[in-house]
Amino acid sequence: MAIRDRFSKKLSCPQCGNEGFAEASEIDDPKRKHPDFNVDHLPRGFGVQRPSNHQENFMIKCECGRKFPFRSVAEAAAERR
Repeated sequence: MAIRDRFSKKLSCPQCGNEGFAEASEIDDPKRKHPDFNVDHLPRGFGVQRPSNHQENFMIKCECGRKFPFRSVAEAAAERR
């Protein structure tokens, strides 16, 4: 059985400036096709627009209406370096 990585990420809405910390987790096994990504807690003012097994496809919606990915493609690329 794989272990779940747990981490916090600061969310910041680029439109209204709403911010807070989200708690998330995913399975720590690079061989898995789907890491089973899940946001366990969102700060006040944020909600799930579209859930996904991958951070880059998991969409967050701010109370102002702005939608954005949990983790941008640029963040993912920077981590792979």
